[in-house]
Amino acid sequence: MACSLNPATMGKIILYEDRNFQGRSVECSSDRPDFQSQLSRCSSARVESGCFMLYERPNYQGQQFFVRRGDYPDFHSEGFCTTIRSCRLIPLHRGTFRIRIYEQEDHRGNMAEFTDDCPQIMDQLRSQEVRSCSVMEGYWILYEMPHYRGRQYLLRPGEYRRYSEWGSMSGRFGSLRRATEYC
Repeated sequence: MACSLNPATMGKIILYEDRNFQGRSVECSSDRPDFQSQLSRCSSARVESGCFMLYERPNYQGQQFFVRRGDYPDFHSEGFCTTIRSCRLIPLHRGTFRIRIYEQEDHRGNMAEFTDDCPQIMDQLRSQEVRSCSVMEGYWILYEMPHYRGRQYLLRPGEYRRYSEWGSMSGRFGSLRRATEYC
């Protein structure tokens, strides 16, 4: 079953039931809140264009996994869970990226502004605590640990007054990167 393709967003992912692109598949070019009826599990994916955030539960809930153009032949060996149940297309962003992160809730405390990827937030903020943020331009992925490791969180343009608003249970983070199709 295919989703509609919106030329403005230009994203396409094919999700496969089994490893190495085998078994039943679902092709998608937009957000999909639940594809459990089409696949009993999701073990591999091929991103033909764009960027997507994959979620372990329906309706964009649970652990998140950022994928960009490329092949993902075995989610388990790449640290993904094998219960991917929903996906969200990250719209193509042309132009600059800009985010401000704060040590405290409600945009208080020390602040650092970024326009590029940061492998170690502590170098800029002098803390691993990120309790609020403001995404002015682009889409960003916030990682739990330095060097783009650990749990991931998609940050869309807008204000986040506390870390729970982007789905985290903790305010400790180590790195962030722009959600782009290219490294």
